[in-house]
Amino acid sequence: MYEVKQIERKQALDRILDVHYLHRVPSISFTYGLFLDGELTGVITYGSPASPHLCRGICGETFKRSVIELNRLVLDNNQKNEASFLIANSLKLLPKPKIVVSYADTAQDHKGVVYQATNWLYTGCSKPRTDMRAEGGKHPRHHAGNKLDRVFRSGKHRYVMFIGNKREKKVFKQSLNYKIQEYPK
Repeated sequence: MYEVKQIERKQALDRILDVHYLHRVPSISFTYGLFLDGELTGVITYGSPASPHLCRGICGETFKRSVIELNRLVLDNNQKNEASFLIANSLKLLPKPKIVVSYADTAQDHKGVVYQATNWLYTGCSKPRTDMRAEGGKHPRHHAGNKLDRVFRSGKHRYVMFIGNKREKKVFKQSLNYKIQEYPK
């Protein structure tokens, strides 16, 4: 039987570094585990988005402190429905109200099917760009300072989920600065 519950950050770190394709630890504020018959088989983390602009950009200055990012989802076996079960049940455990944003990386050929299956709002694709190269595979915000040494960053599908009571979700949706679009296929 599957169960989702809060776990210690350190329980997630090995899986994030070993299994997730980025092999780096993001900002982590909330960490939950997927357990199958008492054994940890997956982790999901939420934290502050890497970009302060994103916090203001989603629903404006008024709600910037409500924005968090689903920034890692790692499953040992990726069995059918495990990802959607982990996402749906971890969202229930987050403090409310929150505006949750997550991305599906087009460079990994991800379309965000799990977000579609769990009824997130699709708000389009971020623009591809180049960033200054960072040392040791770190996020580009930790760049080495050489403005000419650039790396390509692919566009990413952006998904948004509002959690809270009906009134809070309605206010968030009315404040959304992005047009809700059809899911990519």
